[in-house]
Amino acid sequence: MALSSDRQSQFRRPPSTFTDREGRTMTVSTYTGDPDPLVEMYAQFDDESRSQGVPPRGEHRIRQWVDGHLEDGLNVVVRHRDDAVGHAVLIPYDDTAELAIFVRPAYQLAGIGTELIQCLLGHGQANGLDHVWLTVARTNRIAMNLYRSAGFETTSHNRGEHEMERHL
Repeated sequence: MALSSDRQSQFRRPPSTFTDREGRTMTVSTYTGDPDPLVEMYAQFDDESRSQGVPPRGEHRIRQWVDGHLEDGLNVVVRHRDDAVGHAVLIPYDDTAELAIFVRPAYQLAGIGTELIQCLLGHGQANGLDHVWLTVARTNRIAMNLYRSAGFETTSHNRGEHEMERHL
């Protein structure tokens, strides 16, 4: 699906470089490469950093999950030096896409999620997506605030989760 020529992007597109709130230089880029850097990043997530069962536990399950995202989705990665510290993906379904975003626990609350989601939405828009949705645990206030700041609105409440969406 191509973008119409009169439609203007309102999001940043990767590649992008920024300084987080801790003064670290980060780079954001699209990602289609080797799953190993993402598997290594997700192995750093403890139980408190997981929500809705993701990322999964154990290297084998993490690798399968990452492989599926790399195969089916539009992926964006944030790197600090050579380490992957953030990953976001849009998984297309017909005329919409599901969004998932993760920031390595040691790098959370530094503005990385805000930059990551902006670049992911720009990447999705550049690839013809015009509608994005997600689910988030009702108790995950930090994530809900991030999504609201990116223009997402709550559309339903189910079993402890909010479904949110936005048009691009």
